[in-house]
Amino acid sequence: MSPESSAWRDFSRNNGTISFRRKEPVHTIYVVMLGLLLLVVFLLAGHALGHGRQAALYFLPAWLAGAAINMWLGVSKAGYSVRDEAPIFLLVFAIPSALALLAWWKLPQ
Repeated sequence: MSPESSAWRDFSRNNGTISFRRKEPVHTIYVVMLGLLLLVVFLLAGHALGHGRQAALYFLPAWLAGAAINMWLGVSKAGYSVRDEAPIFLLVFAIPSALALLAWWKLPQ
């Protein structure tokens, strides 16, 4: 995969050298925000369908799949290693999941 096709890195040639630098962590923030939005959708749908707080638990495997897809895209398309992407995966999964568990714990049955 050529570095030019990667949307995740800036590519520049200076004096015959090739340098890469990561962009701002905006993508990670967007993915976490997407997870929070998905959690709200799950909670609203659960409330509407009479599942209440149980919808927060239904969110967890769906978000695990979403975070795993994000990691796979980072490894396969953006060229990061699994070692580079693993902490990002944990962050992306943990924040919405922690809020889902908090919602499950605090919301009435």
